[in-house]
Amino acid sequence: MNQSQKILIVEDDIDIAELLKVNLEDLAYECDICHRGDEAVSLITEKAFDLVILDLTLPGLCGLDVCKQVREIKPEQSILILTAKSSEVDQIIGLEVGADDYMTKPFSIPALQARVRARIRRSQLYHQAKLKTEINNVKVRVGDLVLDAAQRKACFAKHPLDLTALEFDLLKYFVSHPEQVFSRTQLLDKVWGYDHEGYEHTVNSHINRLRNKLELAVKGKAVIQTVWGVGYRLSSKNCQLSN
Repeated sequence: MNQSQKILIVEDDIDIAELLKVNLEDLAYECDICHRGDEAVSLITEKAFDLVILDLTLPGLCGLDVCKQVREIKPEQSILILTAKSSEVDQIIGLEVGADDYMTKPFSIPALQARVRARIRRSQLYHQAKLKTEINNVKVRVGDLVLDAAQRKACFAKHPLDLTALEFDLLKYFVSHPEQVFSRTQLLDKVWGYDHEGYEHTVNSHINRLRNKLELAVKGKAVIQTVWGVGYRLSSKNCQLSN
């Protein structure tokens, strides 16, 4: 495994932070620890991390505000929230402010390691795809919706869409397979990089956030449609502004 893969652990509980560090270093990741939210934002701004593991209850700046600020500074940053806040509302809020994934305490070490590997793998694929598409200058189009894979940018009728890295990957997957229906499990596997029951909120929250951004651009049309009892699909018809 590449030693340059770096993780920032943002956790105010020293024992938990050290537990995470030890078990992730067992996977050959390089880990930094930060105990304050405001310091985390500074570190993420100054350094490159393949993944940020973020607690929500932090001194200096709460985890949700850290997530919001990081999304403004580095939209592509991979963020995994790890918190004792386990309610459905807390999970939805965490994902809505821009986290890529959400785990609750207490947690099992193998489950955490699996989720971290998945996030790191997605981060690697992102950088590899970016390098490849910078060379090939790949663009994907469905109607008036255009994705520039080299620049990691999307626009509708020449109006740019403000997307996080994971939202871009999700939209790119739909655009690459217009009209095809995907279940939540399939999307978790193909976009998030893991298949795990019980994480429907992760998919739902990102779909809803992406939908809202798209519908603002296409004047209320449902670009990503729900197929009840099955999953979601991208409507190529509704990607046409003139329709």
